[in-house]
Amino acid sequence: MSLDNYSIEIAGLNRELRLFQIAPGLRIAILNILGDTELVQACGAALAKKLQSVEYDVLVTAEAKSIPLAYALSVETKKPYIVLRKSYKPYMGDAIQAETLSITTGQPQTLILDEKDRGLVKGKKIVIVDDVISTGSTLQAMRMIMDKAGANVVAETAILTEGEKSHWLQIIALGHLPIFTD
Repeated sequence: MSLDNYSIEIAGLNRELRLFQIAPGLRIAILNILGDTELVQACGAALAKKLQSVEYDVLVTAEAKSIPLAYALSVETKKPYIVLRKSYKPYMGDAIQAETLSITTGQPQTLILDEKDRGLVKGKKIVIVDDVISTGSTLQAMRMIMDKAGANVVAETAILTEGEKSHWLQIIALGHLPIFTD
């Protein structure tokens, strides 16, 4: 590992992740899967295998970085996926919202379930999909929306978890990232 990168193997592929300072003396490794088709497909296949024993109906993810992962997982598992959006558009109708705090921006973030997708999750077994779970705030917002929509979250999956490993033992993940302190 150099001072600015962290080397990791994910789903049989090696990647160099840039380190990003989120507070004085505190850095995290950034996984950005957007545009990395090879990694997205490998992760989709690997997570699909890990989810084989889970009985579920729909995959749910948050906009935007984990959308390609949800798509790849949907292709692998033949399960539909929906995306919780970050901004409301009038065509979304009677949407359900929840707010969280983003670790990467430090700003409040709203997640919204489009009215058209409410019927797809109501009474269904849901797997929440994320790229990296760090603080769990996005995960919590996704759970809140699914609860409000009458869905049952049966599993949570991510490419990587981050931070205190013991907090994420229930997450179906392909690896774990440490927090870097100076």
